[in-house]
Amino acid sequence: MTEQEAAQLHIRQLREQAGRLAADARRSGDDAERARLQRQARQLESDSDQESMMAAGDIYPAQ
Repeated sequence: MTEQEAAQLHIRQLREQAGRLAADARRSGDDAERARLQRQARQLESDSDQESMMAAGDIYPAQ
């Protein structure tokens, strides 16, 4: 597996996990748990977007 393929796999895994967390949040009856799951899902989406842009060479990581 090349470095690019590994990065794409990791990005896909982050997005899948974010989707699962968002679905769990929608099903949660507890407001605090729903908010926690939504925050985690948003963070994973943000992380996957940043990694995707870095892999494409669009941005560089903060130093």
